[in-house]
Order: sequence, then C-alpha cells, then structure tokens
Amino acid sequence: MKKALLSIAFIIVFVFFTLAQTQTDASLSRVAMQDKTSRNTSGRLQTLTAGEHLYRADVYSTNRHFPEAREHWQKVLDNYPTDANMPKVLFGMARSFMWERDYQRAVDWFDRLTKNFPNIKEGREGLAYKGASLVRLGKNVEAAKTYEQYTVMFPRGERIESSYLNIIDALREAKKYDEANVWIDKTRAQFVGKPIETNALHARLRMEIFRQKYDRAVLAADELLRLRNFANSMASASEVLYLKAFALEKSGKRAEAITVYTSISDNLNSYYGGLATEKLNLLSPQMVRRISQVSPNLTKEFPVVYRAELIRYAKSRGIDPRFILAIMKQESSFRTDAKSSAAARGLLQLTFDTALKYNKQAGFPTLDAEDLYRPAVNIAVGSVYISELKNQFSGLYEAIAASYNGGEDNAARWLERSKPKEAGIFAAEVGFAESKNYVFKVMNNYRVYRELYTEDLIKR
Repeated sequence: MKKALLSIAFIIVFVFFTLAQTQTDASLSRVAMQDKTSRNTSGRLQTLTAGEHLYRADVYSTNRHFPEAREHWQKVLDNYPTDANMPKVLFGMARSFMWERDYQRAVDWFDRLTKNFPNIKEGREGLAYKGASLVRLGKNVEAAKTYEQYTVMFPRGERIESSYLNIIDALREAKKYDEANVWIDKTRAQFVGKPIETNALHARLRMEIFRQKYDRAVLAADELLRLRNFANSMASASEVLYLKAFALEKSGKRAEAITVYTSISDNLNSYYGGLATEKLNLLSPQMVRRISQVSPNLTKEFPVVYRAELIRYAKSRGIDPRFILAIMKQESSFRTDAKSSAAARGLLQLTFDTALKYNKQAGFPTLDAEDLYRPAVNIAVGSVYISELKNQFSGLYEAIAASYNGGEDNAARWLERSKPKEAGIFAAEVGFAESKNYVFKVMNNYRVYRELYTEDLIKR
C-alpha cells in the first residue's frame, strides 16, 4: 500500500512539473507574439497597463530573456512611477544586469533601489547585491564597506550572517589580512556556537593556507576540529582534516600528513576521502586504498546514455565524456524534458541566454529555446560551453563544475583565492553552499564513471 501511495505521489509531482514547464514555455511564446502586435509602426512598444507590463517582464525574466524584460520594466518606470511594484521593478532591472555580468550598471540600479526603498526587503537585498557586484568588479575595499553598511543598517536582516563572512573574504582579497582577522574575531564573538562561527574560522584556515602560513593553518584546523560544529556550515570534518594534512605536508611534516590523510574515510560520497586516497598513493604507495562500493551493479545508477552524441561532441573537443555524464546525472537525471525554475532546459540544463553564445560553434546556426530539449542539440551546445570553461580554468574539472553552477566570475574569483590551484584547495574556496555541494556531487559522480567505464564509454 505504501509503495502504491508513493507511486501515485510521484505521478502527481511529475504531472505538475510537466504542466508547469509547458505553461512556462507556452507563456513565453504567447508573450513574444503579443509583443509583436503591441508595437507601433516605428517598432516602439506601446504603453499597456502596468499589470500587463509587469506580467510580460516576469515571463521574460523567468526565462532569462533580460533585454525584453527590461523593455517592459522601463515602460513601468516611465509611465507608472508611483506603482506599488516599483521596488520589484528596480530590483529586476538591477538583477538582470548582474545576470548579464554588467556589474557597474547593476551597482547603479541597486543604489537607486536602496536609496528609494531602504526599509523594505528589496532595499535590503539591493544593498547586499551591490556588495556582490562590487566584489565582481574587483572593488573589494568598497565591497567590504558596503557589507559593513548592511550590518549597521540591518542588524537583523536576512543576509546579516553572509554580510559578515563577505566582509572577511573581501578584505582578504584586498590583501588586508589583519583587518580580515579582526572581522573573523568579531564574527565569532557575535555568533558564538552558530554555524557562522565555524564558517569564520574556516575562512581563517583558508586564508592562512593561501598565505602559506602553514603552522597557523594547522592551528586553525585544530580549533575547528575541537569545536566540531560542522552541521549547516560550509565546512566538514573531512575537509578540515584534508586541509590540515595539506598544511602539514607543505611544511615538511610528511609522516604527520600521512597519518591525517589516512584518518579521512573514503567512500562514494566522500570527495575529500577520494583526494586523500590520491595523496596517499603518491606519498605512501604501499598504503593504496580503493573505494569498496564501486561495483558493476552501479551501472544501473550510473548509465551511459547518448553515447554516440557524447563521443561526437564532447570527446572531439577534448572533454572526458564521463564528466559530461557526471553533470548530466546531477542536472537532469538524464531527462531530456527537464526544465528548472531558472529556465534551464534539457539534459545539461542549459539556459537559453547561455546557449545563444555557443550554438553556432556547435553547428546549429539558429536556435529556439525549445531546441534545448533535443539531446543532440543540448549535448552539442553544452560541450562547446564546457570546453570553453575547461580552457578558462586550465582543465580543472572542479572549477568547471563550480562555474557551471555558480557562474564564471565566481569560479574565477574562487580560483584566484586558491594557492596552489589544485582540486582540494579550490573546492574549499567555493563560496556558495549550493555550488560547493554541487562540485562534490559532480566530482563523486565523475569518479564512479571513471571506475566503471573507459573514456570511450566502454564498460570495464
């Protein structure tokens, strides 16, 4: 009976998801057609009701058609300046430029939002996102001041904890290490016993490794291990142990490093356990470890799908097809019709604005959003995109995965904070919890695929 109920629940969820997806795609097509008939003879968009402009902007924005969304938001700004939705309009304008990586224009719009609506959620969000945009512009001192302004203005704001942590990272990236350490201590004092205290101390551990202050890094790691407060934080015991072992290794304490690496358990869900095994294989080959859970039975959970397309489009561009499968498994569970709330479509969950940058290189000179549901198109365009990321990040697959989930500029920033620029150090620097977990899952998938199949996707 329980299995039957679960099956019914799954069907309901699946039908709801499919209907929601169809409605979203249908809404986009309908709005695009309506816009064609809502223009005058010179092509200028006619003034509609505020509600209609807002609705069309929302449909476009949800599907990442940002220029079209801004056209409608601008009509509201020009014709309905007292509309109650003005904060959302300003926030939408600012965020659309941020998504397009036009960070200075985003800052200008966030400033306008915060100046006019400082006492509502959109105003608070605007100040936080202004700080994020300044970081991406490399204006780290200014970003730290903006985040500090948030802590003063909104001590109970939704982003109060992340503002403290962002101050630490911005000061560190500005090479103001003493000030960063002061804010680490402030954060720990303000949030004693909370996950953010762990995150602040983890920031110190990462900073000392970057500075090659390995003795200090070991002290920070030991303090984290004594706290053992990793739940809901950005760190884990296995990660801290790995970073401690790394610091010991770099400071010439090889035997101690081997002992710590050995203490990290290895299994299918342990990213740092896998890295520790690789380290042990180099430092102490007689201690070779293999994950015992990898067996031929896992081929059902880790299948090879669309092999011909993967070999044709991925391998020809120097990408391991097994890595593409690792992303595909995480992104869509191999569903060709999958669509996310962020309008990412198909096997590799490509957004239309991203796909438009690479479709011609992929051999598809024209592209509609719905084409991304076709496996060959999705894999071809995705392979070009991932090959570009591979070139940008010097072949570091962790950075490719982080960029895929968290954005290229963020991944570039995290890589810049990594010294040396190797897998375990980079993964520790990933600054979004969602992106960090995504990297772990994709790389664990990739590890299993490498154990099960050759690079030609032939079962071992």
